[in-house]
Amino acid sequence: MIAHIHGKLVEKNPTDVVIDCQGVGYHIHISLHTYALLPQSESVKLFTYLLIKEDAHQLYGFMEKSERELFKLLLSVSGIGAGIARTMLSSLDPKQIIAAIGNGDVGTIQSIKGIGAKTAQRVILDLRDKVLKIHDIGEVSPISYNTNRDEALSALEVLGFVRKNAEKVVDKIMKEQPEANLETIIKQALKNL
Repeated sequence: MIAHIHGKLVEKNPTDVVIDCQGVGYHIHISLHTYALLPQSESVKLFTYLLIKEDAHQLYGFMEKSERELFKLLLSVSGIGAGIARTMLSSLDPKQIIAAIGNGDVGTIQSIKGIGAKTAQRVILDLRDKVLKIHDIGEVSPISYNTNRDEALSALEVLGFVRKNAEKVVDKIMKEQPEANLETIIKQALKNL
């Protein structure tokens, strides 16, 4: 297996990169989380996972070792392939996924495109014990799995706001006003969006 690749970043797209390593260009699939963490410099090191299937060999890259380990855990769940695992890591921060699994938050996992209720429950059932052993859930901010936060974000999405932008605003409001109720959070968010 290829554990990591260190080389010159030749191409950079939200879903993949090409890294030149000693004259060989490696096409590597990435998540939006990794894309956001890619350095501006030409030199880059990605932790990798080589997925071998009957019809293809695909290389997936991650800026953080912990994201790669979460990707491998997600692949171990029946019904979760590389595409859905990458979508999960692109839709939510790895810490949010870990918190959702650790806390049995089906709604957060089900909010990811391509994941239904049964698959979300299977992810939690299969991975909860593993995640609790590996990660200290206490490290994850309680904001990640707060129900007021989720309801506020859902309401803002219905009103037409982009989830990523809404998350930043709602998280800021909840840090400044931890006791704020749902109505207050939504009103404050509408003023700041």
